[in-house]
Amino acid sequence: MRIGTFVLGAQFPGQGQGEALHRAVRTAELSEPAGLDSAWIAEHHFVPYGTCPSALTLAALLLGRTRTLRVGTAVTVLPTAHPVAVGEQAALLHLTSGGRFTLGVGRGGPWVDLEVFGAGIEAYEEGFPDSLDLLLRWLSEPRVAGGGRFPFREVAVVPRPAETLFGGPGPEVVLACTSPKSVRLAAERGLPMLLGMHVGDEEKAEVLALWRRLAREAGHGPETVATAAHVSAGVAQVADEGAEAARVLLKSMPGWFRLGLGAHVTVDGRARTMRDPYAYTELLCSLHPVGTPRQCADRLAATAERTGISRFALLAEGSGDLAATEENVRRLGAEVLPLLR
Repeated sequence: MRIGTFVLGAQFPGQGQGEALHRAVRTAELSEPAGLDSAWIAEHHFVPYGTCPSALTLAALLLGRTRTLRVGTAVTVLPTAHPVAVGEQAALLHLTSGGRFTLGVGRGGPWVDLEVFGAGIEAYEEGFPDSLDLLLRWLSEPRVAGGGRFPFREVAVVPRPAETLFGGPGPEVVLACTSPKSVRLAAERGLPMLLGMHVGDEEKAEVLALWRRLAREAGHGPETVATAAHVSAGVAQVADEGAEAARVLLKSMPGWFRLGLGAHVTVDGRARTMRDPYAYTELLCSLHPVGTPRQCADRLAATAERTGISRFALLAEGSGDLAATEENVRRLGAEVLPLLR
């Protein structure tokens, strides 16, 4: 089992954006000395839910500041970026970090981002498979020509991500999956999935069963199906008492959800509904490692046993406080991780 932090750069009410980003960087930096496996960087535009607009850029900073930590994007939003530009940056990070980079990609939402970056709603609703396939070709072939929404003559892939001093293929690619359609995309291409915070163990197990069936139907062999290292995003809060851990999150996270999720604007004026922030926080506390070190370890072990998921990206900044976040990361490594080993 591999435990990492999920880094959003969340801007809580009354905080500045620089403060949120500083806490995000500290969360990831401290993950390495705490003994955690990885840090996963989220990407958002124009909303205080997350203040990092480029997961790739922040991943580059963190790869430069760490030595053993695996850093991934969770996720880079493909509809608002050119897949070749994403592929070039992913190859660069993979090569210069000694293979410590994971590229997580996703479809994002029908937000105003699509208007600002000139992609349009079609890139979100219809264009994602083409973007994903062009990206995967860029990461695996020596020369690539475009087509469809991205017409261009054949060009050389420079740098080639597979040409490394340490051997092996290009960077790992993980696909965020929130629907059966995206699960099919991941399974047909043999890509591990990143599952969201709102998903419980029973639903995760069903999604993984669907992925395995679709991957086998697509012709992937038993080893690919059995060894796919899916990732579950969640929340973690460690305290001396279980009720105390929940109180910390219930005090801070509803205000962040109300401020951050409420700021989303759809690109085409479609209606949207938002979860009740307090009820959503309660749900997350019930689904994820929130409690004493033993309760957190038992929760993670139970999810792994019930679902087969081996990797976790855990939001540690739910208190909204820098010192509390640093202590939470430390306790995850020092008190929860040994119980899992």
